[in-house]
Amino acid sequence: MVQSYSDLLKGVKKAGLLERRVGFYVTLFASLVLLMAATWVMFALLGDTWYQLIIAAGLGILCTQLSFLAHEAGHRQIFASRRANDWSARILAVGVAGISYSWWEQKHGAHHNHPNVISKDPDIATGAIAFHPEGAATRQGRFSFLTRKQGWLFFPLLLLVGLGLQIDSVRYVMGKDKVAHRWVEIPVLLVRLATLPVLAFVFLPWGIAAAFIGVQLAVFGFYMGASFAPNHKGMPVLPADSRVDFLSRQVLTSRNIRGGWFISLLMGGLNHQAEHHLFPDMARPHLRQASTLVREYCDTHRIPYTEASLLSSYGIIVRYLNSVGLAAGRHFECPMSTVTRRF
Repeated sequence: MVQSYSDLLKGVKKAGLLERRVGFYVTLFASLVLLMAATWVMFALLGDTWYQLIIAAGLGILCTQLSFLAHEAGHRQIFASRRANDWSARILAVGVAGISYSWWEQKHGAHHNHPNVISKDPDIATGAIAFHPEGAATRQGRFSFLTRKQGWLFFPLLLLVGLGLQIDSVRYVMGKDKVAHRWVEIPVLLVRLATLPVLAFVFLPWGIAAAFIGVQLAVFGFYMGASFAPNHKGMPVLPADSRVDFLSRQVLTSRNIRGGWFISLLMGGLNHQAEHHLFPDMARPHLRQASTLVREYCDTHRIPYTEASLLSSYGIIVRYLNSVGLAAGRHFECPMSTVTRRF
């Protein structure tokens, strides 16, 4: 399969799909900045009114869209220069989303290296939700009931993702571990996290201000979580000692979301998840064309290539998590290894 990936990569390069699309990203960034400016103008014009919660929701959406750009810059998808990508990602992540880029980089890097691998992919680490039976089996007592129904709790819990990301970021940059550009991230992060509450409580009554902050964080967290979750949740989970080649591992654990340009815009290109994992530095506009090559290649080599609509993917996630939750409170002997049943 190593040779297979090499052949696929050669085909992708020959088609020019690894070329930069800086113009696309500059246009998208400029559009988002203009929308952000218009949103704050509306904030100033509306004044003391509960309609400000619409502005808060708009800010949550725009922060997520700019976070998608930070994600793409972090993967070197935008500029040829690594330095330009890194600093663009850091400014957007820390200054706009309120998320430490250094924290995200190490966490997301581990995910890309070991997607859906137990104990190696931090995105399926057991927390409020157990993403594999091994994790669910550790839930004992009265709280095991919640785990058995966790599929229904997943999307409500996404409302807290934004707050969780910011708390984890502060803990990371303030911690004892080595942090790249710590003394850049700390002041920018603290200013960003203080700015929204200050503006809200200075210009709005306390009740509306508190609701404003809550809505912005909830929309940001839900949008982020609902965009990333369909890509891997409910796909095969691999044991920590599994040995699967790079091409198979990335495709087997990824789910693409069907749809045209709107879905691509809505999800920041994450709808082409298999292609993103196979070619993480590929610019968003090329992912759709690359999906045709990857799908054909997977058919040739009999590697399951998964696609679903956005809504059906959410249904799959709920059913999968409820199924995983059934292991709560029970003895569990071996981790799930769907992939080994397929090969």
